[in-house]
Amino acid sequence: MTNLYLLVISNLVVTSQVAVILKLKDVYSEMTKLHELGALLVRIFLGAAFLIHGFQKFQGGIGNTMGFFESLGLPGFAAYAVALIEIIGGIALILGLGTRLFAALFILIMAGAMVKVKFAAGFTGSPEMAGYELDLAYLVMAVYLLLAPSNTWSLDRLFFGSKPNA
Repeated sequence: MTNLYLLVISNLVVTSQVAVILKLKDVYSEMTKLHELGALLVRIFLGAAFLIHGFQKFQGGIGNTMGFFESLGLPGFAAYAVALIEIIGGIALILGLGTRLFAALFILIMAGAMVKVKFAAGFTGSPEMAGYELDLAYLVMAVYLLLAPSNTWSLDRLFFGSKPNA
């Protein structure tokens, strides 16, 4: 009789373990979908933010932006390069095209902005100038997009066929 109890208990344990594994598989599948939604939101937000910043450089007068770059010891033409990367890259991120390339370029732009301008004001800034917390947040989002797999809802995935979790 003891062997029968042990057999029943072991079958119940195995059955419950299988049920838990199947449930975890379902949870993982749902989390993957939520992860892709989160990545989509980050990509669209970051793209829109850079697109707006790029347009602002032209709307405020690209000459003024060139003068600011020159005051930092950077060549004036770099203002055009940064503004165009922000505009083209912003549109590309929104569409999910060239995500890793533009994420890498945005990382360089944000690192340059923090080193050349924002570190002096500190993390939260001063009354005269904003700090580098927003620049750092943009940089971290760009690092995530550089490292994350292609999203299901992107032109990268459509054109290049990479799997979302590969």
